[in-house]
Amino acid sequence: MRHQALDSKLFVENRAKLTSMLPKNAMAIVNANDVLPTNADGSIKIIPNADLFYLSGIEQEESILLLHPDAYEPKNREVLFLREPTELLQIWEGQKLTQERATEISGIATVKWLKDFPLALRDSMLSADEVFLNTNEHRRAAATVETRDDRFVSQCKQDYPLHTYRRLAPLLHQLRAVKSDLEIDLIKKAVDITRKGFLRVLGFLKPGVTEFEIEAELIHEYTRNRGAFAYTPIIASGKNACGLHYIDNDQVCEDGDLVLIDTGSNYGNYNSDLTRTIPVNGRFTKRQRDVYDAVLRVMQASIEGAVVGKAHRDWQHEAQLMINEELLSLGLLTKDEVAGHTREKPACKKYFMHGLGHPMGLDVHDVAPVDAPFAPGWVLTVEPGIYLPDEGFAVRLENDILITEDGPVDLMKDIPVEADHIESLMQEAAAKR
Repeated sequence: MRHQALDSKLFVENRAKLTSMLPKNAMAIVNANDVLPTNADGSIKIIPNADLFYLSGIEQEESILLLHPDAYEPKNREVLFLREPTELLQIWEGQKLTQERATEISGIATVKWLKDFPLALRDSMLSADEVFLNTNEHRRAAATVETRDDRFVSQCKQDYPLHTYRRLAPLLHQLRAVKSDLEIDLIKKAVDITRKGFLRVLGFLKPGVTEFEIEAELIHEYTRNRGAFAYTPIIASGKNACGLHYIDNDQVCEDGDLVLIDTGSNYGNYNSDLTRTIPVNGRFTKRQRDVYDAVLRVMQASIEGAVVGKAHRDWQHEAQLMINEELLSLGLLTKDEVAGHTREKPACKKYFMHGLGHPMGLDVHDVAPVDAPFAPGWVLTVEPGIYLPDEGFAVRLENDILITEDGPVDLMKDIPVEADHIESLMQEAAAKR
């Protein structure tokens, strides 16, 4: 693992929260993600299963966690199964977790090898009344590729057809939405790495550099701080910024254009998510500045409006109403168009067509109950934008916030966002070149 060792207390507490929600004599099982193939004999570096990591801190392939809190034998109440680090395996793939090291990471006392899993599973299955199994229930997931969890569900139902099976995902969504202090500290670390990357870009950007050179500056800063890209970065100059998920990042940044940078580092598998839109030459034009300030006002007001008890859809609608007024002032909407606004057909949709924000944590688009109001401990992104393909540019701004009883906390308040501040930093950097 690239990050420093995490306190196993985090995972011990997470398991305790989950097991307290399980019915009497129920068990739960979570599998690691697959190692995905590329071409020939290639494969992609494993991305840890977020649920398995949340409950154990384990990032190794093929791992399995079995929780049976009412098992007769205390040693069988939490069991972690790992690949056995044979000499041959370690020659070809490098160091693997020992049982002792896995206990240090997870706080789980009973760690066994995968060869012991079938017998241990049978023992627990024959004692449990209900079995909670996991699948990816993120509402935006394509779910077209069968996962290890999916295959395990099928195998369990085949081998133990008379058991009662239940969904684990709703319980984990409820738990993972509310971040503990330890989780918030990890997100703050990811945010700080992202801040360093953005400041590096402000000192680097000038007319003639390419989008991929900006990407290189970011990954340099993230890597040297034990981070990594939380997601494929969007480095979109000029009209490219009007494509919401533009990731080619292969064009030259021209004098007079804006470049939209949507990026974030992760740290310890916890993510950050930042968007800034900055002038390539260090100066906004008047039109660019007017649009920029409009988006900034909406972002700042939306941060203030993210309070405990608010429904996400109402928060989104409030932002749409604000964007309508800004678009009216910018000459992009008429009064009649604004007056005709409805929730189903927002007047601003041509210029602001996406969501205002999303939960964030172990996944960039993190899981949370869709019908739950904002609650203390939620971490959200706030990302309004205005997209003007006919004028050849777009502006999106994005900060990450923490919901608390005392109001929202802007986790990115130390990352420059005011236009004057951006221009000042870029001009200072240019003077030193």
